[in-house]
Formats: sequence, structure tokens, C-alpha cells
Amino acid sequence: MYISDLESQGLRSDKVQEFLKTLEDNRLTTHDMIIARNGEIVFEKYWEPFDEKFLHRMYSVTKSFVALAVGCLLQDGLVKLDDPISRYFPKECANQTDPNMLNQTIRHMLMMSTGKWPRSWFAHRTDDRVQFYFDNPAGQSRPSGTLFQYDSEGSFILGALVERLTGENMLDYLRRKALDKIGFSKEPYILKCPGGHSWADSGLLCTPRDLLKVAQLTMNYGSWNGEQLMDEEYLRTATSYLIATRQDDDESPDAQGYGYYIWRNYHDSFFFNGMGGQFALCVPSKQLIFIYNGDNQGRLHATKVIFDSFFKLVYETAADAPLPANTEAKAALDAYAKDLKLAVAVGETESPWQEKLNGITYTMDENPMGITKFTLHFEGKKGVFAYTNAQGDKELAFGLGYNEFGPFPQDGYSDIVGSKPSDIHYHTAVSAVWQDPHKLYLKVQVIDKYFGVLHITLSFREDGLAGVYMVKTAEDFFEEYQGFGCGHRIEE
Repeated sequence: MYISDLESQGLRSDKVQEFLKTLEDNRLTTHDMIIARNGEIVFEKYWEPFDEKFLHRMYSVTKSFVALAVGCLLQDGLVKLDDPISRYFPKECANQTDPNMLNQTIRHMLMMSTGKWPRSWFAHRTDDRVQFYFDNPAGQSRPSGTLFQYDSEGSFILGALVERLTGENMLDYLRRKALDKIGFSKEPYILKCPGGHSWADSGLLCTPRDLLKVAQLTMNYGSWNGEQLMDEEYLRTATSYLIATRQDDDESPDAQGYGYYIWRNYHDSFFFNGMGGQFALCVPSKQLIFIYNGDNQGRLHATKVIFDSFFKLVYETAADAPLPANTEAKAALDAYAKDLKLAVAVGETESPWQEKLNGITYTMDENPMGITKFTLHFEGKKGVFAYTNAQGDKELAFGLGYNEFGPFPQDGYSDIVGSKPSDIHYHTAVSAVWQDPHKLYLKVQVIDKYFGVLHITLSFREDGLAGVYMVKTAEDFFEEYQGFGCGHRIEE
């Protein structure tokens, strides 16, 4: 697990164990974690079924890679940060008349201070996301550079700019400029958007160790093994406080300011920040890097829990010199971490209703999910939720108190090209518990190129009625699985 012991780098094994326990006690869904100090990995853990080879979807961490790529453009003399973006997309801007959008600069886009409120390309199902951005018809706008407003669309456009000016895939360009030299692996890639460009605001898939290496390069301000691969001044600016993100007296981690697609954090640190909990935190004063990946979409407390506890338990107890070896604490940490697995639904795994419901079919009144009937089948701790919707008969296997792994049965979800239907079936982990004796809850976790959670609650009455409730936390799928419905037991 370790390349270097925690204590040899001034960190405490008992505090790392306490940190892990804090995350587990808060029921966070963690996939992996790496802690490194002084260029040495001191702790590395993958929650089963994840491992070190899994290409993890990094979501908006991809934006920080865009910032690095724009830095390389600047180095190569291909852009100036105060150039208006319209200079590079004249054809696409032909129908745009708003001067605040036409005049917004590359620098302002990097700072998330663009001119217009962004539109959802998922909702519009565009065939060309670049053109979609510049066609934005919103009447309200403001001068760019004045206000922070999160704009994923703008970071996608800067990724498209990299590809337009270099003639290369953005990740390939970064490989050529720096990533190959730092040992970034060959397998990572970036998903595509309609129109052919890289999904540069959200689509990177790489290993946690790949992310660690890029974080280390950034914290080194472009230096690697004595060679200056990227411009130091640019990276110092990119990781600095350039624009406020705070509202009122907010003290959350993402209220500490912003640089160039890189967030500021406590104690003069900075981090790459991806949806659901994809983090690369760099603390230059301690030469400390923390990599975290998970899926905590919809859990607003998760980011604060992760960073508050990391800074309290790991950062604040870090010594400036090696600590004495602590074999007992290291053994306790190893023992605690050894059996950590992907989160499951929490509740009872047995109910007298299980036998009552086994094999019983319920017909459904008209409902938003389009489900016409369903049946539950149980065999020991394993169950199957069988249902019929507009696509036909479906089956979803689940484990009572543990995760059953398999494909989600819905057809038509996106694969390599975002928002475009494909024949892929997302890999899922599905667990279930009895929240009440008559109420079964299914937690459906997608763990694929895409992450998301579907919550299914099935509640039953003695008179043969059933309530069905489905809600999702996922970006652009599970749309068919949201709402309430009423079921009626079919009497034999």
C-alpha cells in the first residue's frame, strides 16, 4: 500500500485512521484516496470494487486540465490571455450580438467570470456544442471579469480552442507538452461532445495516480525532476486567489476564492474540484497532496466534511520532520482500511414482509416512470426487482445489505459521446434494505464512465396497495426514473 511510511514523512497513522473513520461515519461514498508528501505516496486505498487501474471519471477536475492546456498555448505563443474569445471563433459568433459575450477574454473565462448565464446542452440535445455556446440568446448579461459565475460551457469552449489552435486532441497536446514526461499513463482519455470536441469541462477519465502526478506538477509550478515543463509564473497565477467565490459569511471550502479553473482552499492551498467529490488538493506549505474520488452527488455536506476533517486530522498534525515509527498505529490503520468497500444502503436486511411479497405482481396506475407492473423475487439475501416500462420487461438484481454488481437494464444511455444514445448498459452496484418492515429501499449506484445514484422506495399496505417513489442524483441519465406511482396487488 505504501511507497513511504506516513511517520517517515511527518504524518500520523492514527490520525489517518481517524480521518477514514470520519468519512465512513458520515456515510460518504468513497472510491479511492491517496495521500502524498514530499513527492512520496504515504497512503493509498481503493474501496472494493475499485482498484489502482480503474479509469475514474474526474468530472470538473477536467477544467483544471484545460487551464494547464491554455498555459501551454500561452507558452507556445498561440494566444494572449486578454484576447477576446470571439477572435478565435468568428464564424460561430456570426449570430451573436451581445458585446459582453463577444468581448469576454480568455482570462475572464478561466476565472469563471463570463458574460452570460450558461445554457444546458443536455436539455437542448445540440449536435454542435461549440455553436450552441455562441448562439446563446439570453438577453441578460454583464461585462466579463466582473462576477464569478460557474460556467461549464465556457471551459468546454477553451478546450475546443486548444484543439482548434493545435490540431490535436487536448489530452494528446498536454501529453506532448508535459504529461508523458511525468509518467501520466497511456490509457486515460476524455469523452467527446456533439460536434467532435473533447468534453473538456467534465469528461476526463484517468487513474488516481495519474491525477496525483498532475497535481504534483502543478504544485511544483511546472517543474519536474529539474526540468521546467510549464511556465512557472502562469501556474503561480493560475493557483492563486484571483476572484471571490464567497457569498455572505460562507466558510465552506469552495468559498475561498478561485484562480484559473482551480479553486482555493483553507491554509493557502488550492484544489482541482469535480462533481460528486473528485478532488486533488495541494498544500504547498506542507508539500502535501490529497487525492479523493467518490460519488457524493446531492450530499451538500460532503465536501465540507472531507476537507474540514482532512485539515483537522492530517494537515494540522503534520510535523515538519520525520516522526518515530509507530508500528502499532500503522497495523491498526492497515487493519481498518483492509476491508473498506463501496457504500451500501443502511437499514434492516430482514422483514416478515419479504415472504409476503416474494413473487407477487403489482400493476401500476399511470405514473411518470411509465412502469406498468412490477414483481419482487427473493432468494436468501439476493433479490430481483422485475418491472415493465416503455422499453419492455426489465430486471434489476440487488443484495440485501450488500452490493450486487451488474448492468442497469435501461437502453439508450450515452457512451463516449455525451448526450447521444448508445447501446451501452451502465455497470451498477445495487443494495437494498428494509427501512420499515413494509418499506424496501434500493440504492442503485452507477460506477462506469458515468456516476450517479437512483433511489427506489417500494412501500406496501396490507390492503394490497403499494407506493412507488423514485428519485435520482445523476447528470444526464435516470431521467425516466423519477416520480411517484401507485401499485395494486394482483390477487391469485
